[in-house]
Amino acid sequence: INNYVSPEDAKEELLNECESIWKHMEEYQSKLLLLGTEAMLESDVKLSLLMVRVKALTAEYQQWQKRNPELISTNPDVLLELGKEELQKVKNDLEMVLSTVQLKNKKLEEDLKREQQWHEEQEQILDTLTGIEEETNIEVQQLPKTSLAARAFQELQNKMLKLRMYKEELLDALGEFLEEHFPLPERGRSAKKNSSEEPAVELMTLNEILEILIDKLMSTPHEPYVTIDDSFWPPYIELLLRYGIAVRHPEDPSRMRLEAFHM
Repeated sequence: INNYVSPEDAKEELLNECESIWKHMEEYQSKLLLLGTEAMLESDVKLSLLMVRVKALTAEYQQWQKRNPELISTNPDVLLELGKEELQKVKNDLEMVLSTVQLKNKKLEEDLKREQQWHEEQEQILDTLTGIEEETNIEVQQLPKTSLAARAFQELQNKMLKLRMYKEELLDALGEFLEEHFPLPERGRSAKKNSSEEPAVELMTLNEILEILIDKLMSTPHEPYVTIDDSFWPPYIELLLRYGIAVRHPEDPSRMRLEAFHM
Protein backbone atom coordinates (compact mmCIF):
# COMPACT_ATOMS: atom_id res chain seq x y z
CA ILE A 1 0.00 0.00 0.00
CA ASN A 2 2.91 2.36 0.80
CA ASN A 3 4.27 1.88 -2.80
CA TYR A 4 1.02 3.14 -4.41
CA VAL A 5 1.52 6.19 -6.63
CA SER A 6 -1.42 8.46 -7.47
CA PRO A 7 -2.05 9.54 -11.11
CA GLU A 8 -1.05 13.13 -10.27
CA ASP A 9 2.30 11.99 -8.77
CA ALA A 10 2.93 9.75 -11.78
CA LYS A 11 2.35 12.60 -14.21
CA GLU A 12 4.57 14.95 -12.20
CA GLU A 13 7.35 12.40 -12.09
CA LEU A 14 7.10 11.79 -15.83
CA LEU A 15 7.14 15.54 -16.58
CA ASN A 16 10.26 15.97 -14.45
CA GLU A 17 12.04 13.21 -16.30
CA CYS A 18 11.04 14.70 -19.68
CA GLU A 19 12.29 18.16 -18.67
CA SER A 20 15.60 16.69 -17.56
CA ILE A 21 16.07 14.82 -20.85
CA TRP A 22 15.08 17.93 -22.84
CA LYS A 23 17.69 20.07 -21.01
CA HIS A 24 20.41 17.53 -21.85
CA MET A 25 19.36 17.58 -25.52
CA GLU A 26 19.51 21.40 -25.65
CA GLU A 27 23.00 21.37 -24.14
CA TYR A 28 24.25 18.81 -26.69
CA GLN A 29 22.65 20.77 -29.54
CA SER A 30 24.36 24.00 -28.45
CA LYS A 31 27.74 22.27 -28.27
CA LEU A 32 27.28 20.85 -31.76
CA LEU A 33 26.38 24.25 -33.22
CA LEU A 34 29.49 25.85 -31.70
CA LEU A 35 31.90 23.27 -33.14
CA GLY A 36 34.03 24.49 -36.04
CA THR A 37 32.60 28.03 -36.30
CA GLU A 38 35.59 29.97 -34.82
CA ALA A 39 37.82 29.84 -37.91
CA MET A 40 35.15 30.69 -40.48
CA LEU A 41 34.84 34.04 -42.26
CA GLU A 42 31.79 36.23 -41.68
CA SER A 43 30.52 35.66 -45.26
CA ASP A 44 30.51 31.88 -44.68
CA VAL A 45 28.92 31.92 -41.24
CA LYS A 46 25.38 31.14 -42.38
CA LEU A 47 26.52 28.39 -44.71
CA SER A 48 28.76 26.85 -42.07
CA LEU A 49 25.95 26.91 -39.50
CA LEU A 50 23.65 25.16 -41.91
CA MET A 51 26.28 22.55 -42.70
CA VAL A 52 26.92 21.96 -39.00
CA ARG A 53 23.20 21.64 -38.38
CA VAL A 54 22.88 19.12 -41.21
CA LYS A 55 25.75 17.08 -39.81
CA ALA A 56 24.27 17.21 -36.32
CA LEU A 57 20.85 16.12 -37.52
CA THR A 58 22.40 13.35 -39.61
CA ALA A 59 24.38 12.08 -36.65
CA GLU A 60 21.33 12.27 -34.41
CA TYR A 61 19.26 10.40 -36.99
CA GLN A 62 21.87 7.63 -37.22
CA GLN A 63 22.01 7.34 -33.44
CA TRP A 64 18.22 7.02 -33.23
CA GLN A 65 18.31 4.37 -35.96
CA LYS A 66 20.79 2.31 -33.94
CA ARG A 67 19.00 2.71 -30.61
CA ASN A 68 16.16 0.54 -29.43
CA PRO A 69 13.09 2.23 -27.91
CA GLU A 70 13.58 2.78 -24.20
CA LEU A 71 10.99 3.46 -21.57
CA ILE A 72 11.18 6.95 -20.11
CA SER A 73 10.18 5.67 -16.72
CA THR A 74 10.59 2.26 -15.14
CA ASN A 75 7.94 2.85 -12.51
CA PRO A 76 5.11 0.36 -13.24
CA ASP A 77 2.47 2.62 -11.69
CA VAL A 78 3.51 5.50 -13.94
CA LEU A 79 3.42 3.25 -16.99
CA LEU A 80 0.00 1.91 -15.97
CA GLU A 81 -1.48 5.40 -15.67
CA LEU A 82 0.05 6.45 -18.98
CA GLY A 83 -1.35 3.33 -20.65
CA LYS A 84 -4.83 4.02 -19.24
CA GLU A 85 -4.70 7.61 -20.44
CA GLU A 86 -3.58 6.63 -23.94
CA LEU A 87 -6.23 3.92 -24.13
CA GLN A 88 -8.90 6.43 -23.10
CA LYS A 89 -7.74 8.82 -25.83
CA VAL A 90 -7.80 6.03 -28.40
CA LYS A 91 -11.27 5.02 -27.20
CA ASN A 92 -12.58 8.59 -27.53
CA ASP A 93 -11.06 8.94 -31.00
CA LEU A 94 -12.56 5.64 -32.12
CA GLU A 95 -15.98 6.59 -30.75
CA MET A 96 -15.81 9.89 -32.66
CA VAL A 97 -14.81 8.07 -35.84
CA LEU A 98 -17.61 5.55 -35.32
CA SER A 99 -20.18 8.32 -34.87
CA THR A 100 -18.98 10.08 -38.02
CA VAL A 101 -19.09 6.85 -40.04
CA GLN A 102 -22.58 6.06 -38.77
CA LEU A 103 -23.86 9.51 -39.76
CA LYS A 104 -22.25 9.17 -43.18
CA ASN A 105 -23.75 5.70 -43.65
CA LYS A 106 -27.18 7.03 -42.68
CA LYS A 107 -26.91 9.83 -45.21
CA LEU A 108 -25.75 7.39 -47.89
CA GLU A 109 -28.72 5.13 -47.13
CA GLU A 110 -31.12 8.07 -47.50
CA ASP A 111 -29.48 9.07 -50.80
CA LEU A 112 -29.69 5.47 -52.00
CA LYS A 113 -33.42 5.31 -51.17
CA ARG A 114 -34.06 8.55 -53.06
CA GLU A 115 -32.08 7.33 -56.06
CA GLN A 116 -33.95 4.01 -56.06
CA GLN A 117 -37.31 5.81 -55.87
CA TRP A 118 -36.32 8.13 -58.74
CA HIS A 119 -35.15 5.12 -60.76
CA GLU A 120 -38.47 3.33 -60.20
CA GLU A 121 -40.42 6.44 -61.26
CA GLN A 122 -38.33 6.78 -64.40
CA GLU A 123 -38.92 3.11 -65.22
CA GLN A 124 -42.69 3.60 -64.78
CA ILE A 125 -42.65 6.64 -67.07
CA LEU A 126 -40.60 4.73 -69.64
CA ASP A 127 -43.01 1.78 -69.51
CA THR A 128 -45.99 4.13 -69.96
CA LEU A 129 -44.39 5.91 -72.92
CA THR A 130 -43.42 2.59 -74.47
CA GLY A 131 -47.00 1.35 -74.15
CA ILE A 132 -48.37 4.53 -75.74
CA GLU A 133 -45.88 4.22 -78.59
CA GLU A 134 -46.82 0.62 -79.22
CA GLU A 135 -50.55 1.43 -79.22
CA THR A 136 -49.99 4.32 -81.64
CA ASN A 137 -47.94 2.15 -83.96
CA ILE A 138 -50.66 -0.51 -83.96
CA GLU A 139 -53.32 2.08 -84.77
CA VAL A 140 -51.22 3.54 -87.57
CA GLN A 141 -50.61 0.11 -89.05
CA GLN A 142 -54.30 -0.76 -88.92
CA LEU A 143 -55.41 2.48 -90.64
CA PRO A 144 -55.29 2.45 -94.45
CA LYS A 145 -53.18 5.02 -96.27
CA THR A 146 -56.25 6.71 -97.74
CA SER A 147 -57.62 7.27 -94.27
CA LEU A 148 -54.37 8.87 -93.15
CA ALA A 149 -54.31 11.14 -96.18
CA ALA A 150 -57.93 12.13 -95.64
CA ARG A 151 -57.26 12.90 -92.00
CA ALA A 152 -54.22 15.03 -92.87
CA PHE A 153 -56.22 16.86 -95.54
CA GLN A 154 -59.07 17.50 -93.11
CA GLU A 155 -56.66 18.85 -90.50
CA LEU A 156 -55.11 21.14 -93.12
CA GLN A 157 -58.55 22.42 -94.13
CA ASN A 158 -59.41 23.11 -90.49
CA LYS A 159 -56.20 25.08 -90.04
CA MET A 160 -56.88 27.11 -93.18
CA LEU A 161 -60.43 27.84 -91.99
CA LYS A 162 -59.12 29.00 -88.63
CA LEU A 163 -56.59 31.24 -90.37
CA ARG A 164 -59.29 32.78 -92.57
CA MET A 165 -61.49 33.44 -89.54
CA TYR A 166 -58.57 34.98 -87.68
CA LYS A 167 -57.76 37.14 -90.73
CA GLU A 168 -61.38 38.37 -90.89
CA GLU A 169 -61.31 39.21 -87.17
CA LEU A 170 -58.08 41.18 -87.60
CA LEU A 171 -59.44 43.07 -90.61
CA ASP A 172 -62.68 43.91 -88.79
CA ALA A 173 -60.74 45.14 -85.75
CA LEU A 174 -58.43 47.18 -88.00
CA GLY A 175 -61.42 48.70 -89.83
CA GLU A 176 -63.14 49.72 -86.61
CA PHE A 177 -59.91 51.26 -85.29
CA LEU A 178 -59.24 53.22 -88.49
CA GLU A 179 -62.85 54.36 -88.82
CA GLU A 180 -62.79 55.69 -85.27
CA HIS A 181 -59.38 57.39 -85.28
CA PHE A 182 -58.87 58.25 -88.99
CA PRO A 183 -62.31 59.13 -90.43
CA LEU A 184 -62.95 60.69 -93.83
CA PRO A 185 -63.50 64.46 -94.05
CA GLU A 186 -67.03 65.68 -93.37
CA ARG A 187 -69.22 65.46 -96.47
CA GLY A 188 -70.95 68.81 -95.73
CA ARG A 189 -67.74 70.77 -96.16
CA SER A 190 -66.77 69.03 -99.38
CA ALA A 191 -70.29 69.62 -100.79
CA LYS A 192 -70.13 73.39 -100.09
CA LYS A 193 -66.69 73.63 -101.57
CA ASN A 194 -67.61 71.82 -104.80
CA SER A 195 -71.21 73.10 -105.18
CA SER A 196 -70.43 74.99 -108.43
CA GLU A 197 -68.24 72.25 -109.84
CA GLU A 198 -68.78 68.69 -110.97
CA PRO A 199 -69.43 66.13 -108.21
CA ALA A 200 -66.17 65.04 -106.58
CA VAL A 201 -64.96 61.44 -106.71
CA GLU A 202 -66.03 59.40 -103.69
CA LEU A 203 -63.07 59.07 -101.38
CA MET A 204 -61.96 55.68 -100.05
CA THR A 205 -61.48 55.06 -96.37
CA LEU A 206 -58.04 54.34 -94.97
CA ASN A 207 -59.11 50.76 -94.34
CA GLU A 208 -60.08 50.32 -98.00
CA ILE A 209 -56.75 51.74 -99.17
CA LEU A 210 -54.86 49.32 -96.91
CA GLU A 211 -56.92 46.37 -98.16
CA ILE A 212 -56.09 47.31 -101.78
CA LEU A 213 -52.37 47.56 -100.94
CA ILE A 214 -52.38 44.25 -99.05
CA ASP A 215 -54.27 42.37 -101.79
CA LYS A 216 -51.93 43.76 -104.46
CA LEU A 217 -48.82 42.75 -102.49
CA MET A 218 -50.10 39.22 -101.83
CA SER A 219 -51.58 38.56 -105.29
CA THR A 220 -48.73 39.99 -107.38
CA PRO A 221 -45.65 40.28 -105.16
CA HIS A 222 -43.48 40.89 -108.26
CA GLU A 223 -45.59 44.00 -109.09
CA PRO A 224 -47.04 45.34 -105.81
CA TYR A 225 -47.48 48.99 -106.87
CA VAL A 226 -50.93 50.62 -106.94
CA THR A 227 -51.76 53.72 -109.00
CA ILE A 228 -52.87 56.69 -106.88
CA ASP A 229 -56.06 58.28 -108.25
CA ASP A 230 -58.47 60.95 -106.99
CA SER A 231 -60.23 58.50 -104.66
CA PHE A 232 -57.08 58.39 -102.50
CA TRP A 233 -57.39 61.21 -99.98
CA PRO A 234 -53.97 63.02 -99.90
CA PRO A 235 -53.74 63.15 -96.06
CA TYR A 236 -54.10 59.35 -95.99
CA ILE A 237 -51.31 58.98 -98.53
CA GLU A 238 -49.08 61.34 -96.53
CA LEU A 239 -49.82 59.38 -93.34
CA LEU A 240 -48.89 56.04 -94.89
CA LEU A 241 -45.69 57.39 -96.43
CA ARG A 242 -44.54 59.32 -93.38
CA TYR A 243 -44.83 56.39 -90.97
CA GLY A 244 -43.19 53.88 -93.35
CA ILE A 245 -46.35 51.85 -93.99
CA ALA A 246 -46.15 52.48 -97.74
CA VAL A 247 -43.42 53.66 -100.15
CA ARG A 248 -43.61 55.44 -103.51
CA HIS A 249 -42.30 54.03 -106.74
CA PRO A 250 -38.69 55.22 -107.21
CA GLU A 251 -39.46 56.42 -110.77
CA ASP A 252 -43.22 57.10 -110.75
CA PRO A 253 -44.47 59.17 -107.77
CA SER A 254 -48.10 58.46 -108.75
CA ARG A 255 -47.69 54.83 -107.68
CA MET A 256 -47.02 53.34 -104.27
CA ARG A 257 -46.90 49.95 -102.61
CA LEU A 258 -47.22 48.48 -99.12
CA GLU A 259 -43.98 47.98 -97.23
CA ALA A 260 -43.13 44.22 -97.23
CA PHE A 261 -43.22 43.66 -93.46
CA HIS A 262 -43.49 39.88 -93.92
CA MET A 263 -40.12 39.61 -95.67
